[in-house]
Amino acid sequence: MKDPYLKTKHGILFRDDCLNILSEMHSESVDCVFADPPFNLGKDYHNGFIDKVSEKEYFEWCQKWISECCRILKPGGAIFIYGNPKLAIRFSSMLNGELSFRHWIALSMKGTYSRGKKLYPAHYALLYYTRGEPKTFNRLRVPVLKCRHCGEDVKDYGGHRNKLNPDGLNLTDFWEDTSPNRHKKYKVRPGVNELKMTIPERAILISTNENDIVLDPFGGGGSTYQAAEIHKRNWIGIELYSCEHIERRMREQFPESAGENPVYDFETIFKG
Repeated sequence: MKDPYLKTKHGILFRDDCLNILSEMHSESVDCVFADPPFNLGKDYHNGFIDKVSEKEYFEWCQKWISECCRILKPGGAIFIYGNPKLAIRFSSMLNGELSFRHWIALSMKGTYSRGKKLYPAHYALLYYTRGEPKTFNRLRVPVLKCRHCGEDVKDYGGHRNKLNPDGLNLTDFWEDTSPNRHKKYKVRPGVNELKMTIPERAILISTNENDIVLDPFGGGGSTYQAAEIHKRNWIGIELYSCEHIERRMREQFPESAGENPVYDFETIFKG
């Protein structure tokens, strides 16, 4: 097994191609996978990664990493894949033969624009699949949505506001508070919009309990790893290009944890 680039109390980060690391893992060894892959749209990640290959090459590669992620998932485990609707349809076809569909979660996406003879695109997709019946399903609640100008409730709830649960509303499959972090003060990688930590955090909280194992094969800015560390989920991270940014994030957020040996025996997850 390759030595991790970074260790924390609850996780390990590898600097490598995800297919290399995934191939070294035992089948049915993780509880949750969260993946936010590159979209093959020619995006500049400012790190040398080429985000534009032929469509055939891209989807052949996607089939490989999705199949590997399905293979390492425990019975009852969950996988979440983030993408735009066009990609999510293709990803679904790859998942349908191996796992059970749970939800197409629609994530409100602001700041887009209409293209050609199409409707205004206003959401991204978070696919949620499990290996059979989910072994863990935690119901989450979210705060009642307030107007950012007047501070009042956005909806009137049919006059039954006083009957709502004081802990908030049941989380649905439509999320309105998940637009990317576009302001520079929230960005881990300069010039790159960051996935809001709310997205992987909810996926983790829905589908796992403390000490379960979460894997994210595309580390990016490290939001999944931060969420896992906060909530005491053991994590395995993979990132080929942006490890320095993830390391800085983890050391700043968890100074007493970064650099420590993990509390779980991660070596048993790997072959050999």
